[in-house]
Amino acid sequence: MAQVFYVHPDNPQARLMKEVVRVLRSGGVMTYPTDSSYAIGCMIGNKEGMERIRMARGVDDKHLFTLVCRDLSEIAKYAKVDNKQYRFLKAATPGAYTFILEATREVPRRLQHPKRSTIGLRVPDNAVVQALLAELDEPILSMTLSLPGDELPMSDAEEIRDRLEYCVDLIIDAGHCQIEPTTVIDLTGDTPELVRIGCGDPKALGFDV
Repeated sequence: MAQVFYVHPDNPQARLMKEVVRVLRSGGVMTYPTDSSYAIGCMIGNKEGMERIRMARGVDDKHLFTLVCRDLSEIAKYAKVDNKQYRFLKAATPGAYTFILEATREVPRRLQHPKRSTIGLRVPDNAVVQALLAELDEPILSMTLSLPGDELPMSDAEEIRDRLEYCVDLIIDAGHCQIEPTTVIDLTGDTPELVRIGCGDPKALGFDV
């Protein structure tokens, strides 16, 4: 049965962040709030955790994970970013956007798109995630928390507990989130391509939608 940590959404308790990291480093899987919906995640090297996340989500190994990063410098460690891409990312982070970029050698092959060698990355504008990433000192391997048969991602921690308390090790309850996934933008081409409209406003990044 999952532990539940009640975390202040604006001033997350440092002792709880340390305990979350302990759970993750011991191979745990968690659900946690972001600036879009809740998400489900584990550490990058946790292969068993990846399979548990896929089982909970009801997806196969073709469904790709996202690296949730602390800042632009962390993105640059895991993705190849040129000056033009950097300026775009700087204007868009932190925020409810996921960016598709070419992966660096720091990213295991199993996490990359099998044909394009790309990876999705994001920097959430959320105090809980930022505190957690600062304590963890590396990205979270993550998926949107959207369960089989649901039209929308999960946004309520009480419902998450009801449905997933035997599937994950830890549930971070920081109140309600948004009910949309992130907006996805592909930055691998000559110009940014809007792949999916979600919680992040594409117009704020210059898209005419």
